[in-house]
Amino acid sequence: MKAIMVMFDTLNRHMLSPYGGPDWIKTPNFERLAARTATFDNSYVGSMPCMPARRELHTGRYNFLHRSWGPLEPYDDSAIELLGEAGVYTHLVTDHQHYWEDGGGTYHPRYRSFELIRGQEGDPWKGEVKDPEGLSLEGLHPIARNMFRQDRVNRGYIRADDEFPQARTFAAGLEFLERNHREDRWFLQIETFDPHEPFYSPESFKKLYAHEYDGRLGDWPVYGPVTESAEDVAHMRCEYAALLAMCDHYLGKVLDAMDRLDLWKDTLLIVNTDHGFLLGEHDQWAKCVQPFYNEVAHTPLFVWDPRAGVRGERRQSLVQTIDLPATLLDFFGAKLPPDMQGKPLRRTIDTDEPVREAALFGIHGGHVNVTDGRYVYMRAAASGKNEPLYDYTLMPTHMRSRFHPAELTRLELAEPFSFTKNVKPLRIPAQTRGDLHAYGTLLFDVREDPRQLRPFRDPEIEARMIGLLLKLMRDNDAPVEQYERLGLTAK
Repeated sequence: MKAIMVMFDTLNRHMLSPYGGPDWIKTPNFERLAARTATFDNSYVGSMPCMPARRELHTGRYNFLHRSWGPLEPYDDSAIELLGEAGVYTHLVTDHQHYWEDGGGTYHPRYRSFELIRGQEGDPWKGEVKDPEGLSLEGLHPIARNMFRQDRVNRGYIRADDEFPQARTFAAGLEFLERNHREDRWFLQIETFDPHEPFYSPESFKKLYAHEYDGRLGDWPVYGPVTESAEDVAHMRCEYAALLAMCDHYLGKVLDAMDRLDLWKDTLLIVNTDHGFLLGEHDQWAKCVQPFYNEVAHTPLFVWDPRAGVRGERRQSLVQTIDLPATLLDFFGAKLPPDMQGKPLRRTIDTDEPVREAALFGIHGGHVNVTDGRYVYMRAAASGKNEPLYDYTLMPTHMRSRFHPAELTRLELAEPFSFTKNVKPLRIPAQTRGDLHAYGTLLFDVREDPRQLRPFRDPEIEARMIGLLLKLMRDNDAPVEQYERLGLTAK
């Protein structure tokens, strides 16, 4: 038995033709994929964004109630490591640069081998002391300024189509398949940062969405409200569509390899993403600085399980990122650790058997959201201060830095949680985020209002959704102050 995961970052469900994407965007290989797999219509994120989602991909547990962006913890059970202990060879090929930053450094070593492809976004890859010609960085936050500058430097070393990081990532993944397809018990994860911003793609893909544009927006929107013109928004969607066409192209190469190497008979295939992205919907750009509308939280997911042989069918059961590590362990006959909350999807793929009544999702310090597949309830903080809030960790790092000593002066040891294996984690006051809670608590009927344009109030429905939210928080052994922050009681 073998398994392949093709993971994209920021893959918009609503832009894909198998999910009813707009006619002007063509994704023929995603259509081809849907014809060969079970396509999930109710897949949701868990913890946002990148590395919190990947912690869930390893642990099968929600991350966002206990800590923000950070590494795997010493008490975490990594499904990838457990596969290795069960005799499965695990290999990661990725250009996702957050793996080699402070806040992601413990993930890729869990694989037996890994290949890291350089050059995406602000990856500190090539060194040039002089600023690139024509680059304006005025008014930007220092972190954004460094990222924009480094990205422009990196682009100077990417000339041909096959030199783009995504192209090199898939080439390395296909090399693994060619070399190892006759072997047994291996897992290959081909993970590209695309179509994450910046929406930088070769001209061969841009010409598919050629358009007249004389604005200055470029291919990298600033997170937050849209202040640009309708023409700017249309341009950015074309830039995203061009990069999506590149993703579709390289997905096709994986499908070609599975056909040519006869891998469908014994190889699990998962094609997934961590989250989506707002491209002007709700008059917003990006993610994480506004509520997690369906454009971000409702994700595409395709799975081929050779044991079930289900192809070209839709599945309505509610599933999440936390279910993918459980599915991998189950496929290889490895034991699931007791702390894993996700469920194997074998029966769901086969007969659409449900694995949960409701799904929890969010970001540390943001709304705590719950959906039952019909309604989405977004619970905001009870006060504008968005307190109390703490990080629980033994690995005090942010995305690109260690915690500053000033952040650690008020740390204390907390009592163990149910999943920390009797270990007392550090309890560190966290940076609060009042911006997200300015939107207040929201309730949507996504069956009647799939674009979430009409929040409504219904005390009976809200009470039921609060009950589901509280149950999932208790199941996750949420810190007691999270209930206080949301104006709820733990019991």
